[in-house]
Amino acid sequence: MDMNKRVNLELRHRPPSEVKELVLDNCRSDDGKIEGITAEFSNLELLSLINVGLSSVAEIPKLDKLKKLELSDNRISGGLEVLAERLVNLTHLNLSGNKFKDISTLEPLKKLPQLKSLDLFNCEVTNLGDYRESIFKLLPQLTYLDGYDIDDCEASDSDGEGDIVDDEDDEEGESEDFEDEEEEDDEEVVAEEEEDESGEDEDGEVNGDLDSEDEEDEEEEDEDEDEDSTAAKGEKRKRDVEDEGDDDEEEED
Repeated sequence: MDMNKRVNLELRHRPPSEVKELVLDNCRSDDGKIEGITAEFSNLELLSLINVGLSSVAEIPKLDKLKKLELSDNRISGGLEVLAERLVNLTHLNLSGNKFKDISTLEPLKKLPQLKSLDLFNCEVTNLGDYRESIFKLLPQLTYLDGYDIDDCEASDSDGEGDIVDDEDDEEGESEDFEDEEEEDDEEVVAEEEEDESGEDEDGEVNGDLDSEDEEDEEEEDEDEDEDSTAAKGEKRKRDVEDEGDDDEEEED
């Protein structure tokens, strides 16, 4: 598929100004030039043109918001002045697998003050003995060259992805807030359980007191019944004695 058709396909009936990322990898470029991309892509932040047969970037339009440009596996050997003129906010540039042989062909990149990452894998220039030292000296604004900083420390995957980092911080913050809420809920549940246990203890004490009072009442009733029974027995004995006395008197008569 040629580049013009691929651009139209990627638009999906949207106006160019709404597109922030445009990936045209492996399509065909006529005469080795960029086609179908105009200044109407005013909000474009990422443009990927990997393995499209480019030999020149002269046709790239002015894209003030473009931050990342992927040009690996093409046939570009120079002409980078146009990038410095039209992509003033570029931060990531991948030129791996192109035809750069000399450090001097990269000098125009000095005019890209925001450039933080440059990749030149599989370019002949990387075979120079002082390649890394020379590039960092030529481009002091660089943080990473071929994925490593000046101290040979590897770039992290999230380098330059500020929005992603912010999203992760927000998620962690939400997670911490959620954990705090869970802890508060647990504390409330524990407090309620303690109140319930306290209420049960009080109910137990009250019931215990009531049971004790009932037992005392029963004991008093038993004592009264015993007293009544004893009194009744005494009266019966008294009556029996009196009856015996009467019988004796009758016999004497």
